[in-house]
This record gives sequence, structure tokens and C-alpha cells, in this order.
Amino acid sequence: MQTKLPPSARLLGLAGLLPQILCLVAVFDENTRYIALSAAFLYAALIFSFLGGFWWGLAVASPGAPRWVYSVAVLPSLLALVSGIPWMIGSTWPGPSLALLGIALIAALWVDVRLNRLNIMPDWMLRLRIILSAGLGVTTLALAAL
Repeated sequence: MQTKLPPSARLLGLAGLLPQILCLVAVFDENTRYIALSAAFLYAALIFSFLGGFWWGLAVASPGAPRWVYSVAVLPSLLALVSGIPWMIGSTWPGPSLALLGIALIAALWVDVRLNRLNIMPDWMLRLRIILSAGLGVTTLALAAL
């Protein structure tokens, strides 16, 4: 198992924050506001779903991983889908949906910490996950507030 954060993982991980940051900038222009909010919602939902797949993969690769990991791993995709229901039915959107995803992204760190304590996720990966989930969660919450 790797014991050090690969430079490419750091670079690509941090680059993954750029779409949400660009949406945060674009939301202030009335001509791009709706596009920015829509893209921010979609990006947060996709990344949150990806996170569930990431947890699933860690569990599969770790003999003896607790069964709860598999259950928790499907929740991000389901929550991402549910967060889109207001948009699907023409209700209040995107603020509440973005807020739900922002909170969920930050709360997901609880799972990451648990996986680290179970020696399923290495320390370097947890450090990167903290930066990425906090960064994406906070920018998503900022977009929800705007």
C-alpha cells in the first residue's frame, strides 16, 4: 500500500475543485447565473455519487471491511438523485438542493475518518479527502446561499 500522496493525485484532486470555483465566479453574472447554478448542482451531485463508488471500491479491496461500508456507499447516489427532485417537479431550486449536497459532502468526511481508523483508507488519502470534501462542500454551500 502506498504511504505517500502521489503528486498526480494531489494535482488532479485539487483541479477537481475548479469547476465549482468557476461556477462560483459565473453566478455573479446575470447572463450565466442559471447555467452556473445548474452546472454547480450537477457537478456536486456527480462528485458525491463518485464518492460512494470510491468507498465501495475501498471496501471491495479490503478483506474484512465491515458490511456497513457497502450500505453507506450507495447513499451518495441516492441522495444526489433525491436532491434533484425539486428541479424535476418545478419546485424551489437550486438553493435547497445545493445546500443538501454541500452539507452531505462535508458530512461524508465522517465516513472517510471511519475508513481511515479501520485501516481501509491510508492517512495520505484521508488528508486529501478532507481538502476535497471541505472545499467542494463549502463552495457548494456558498452557491446555495447566492
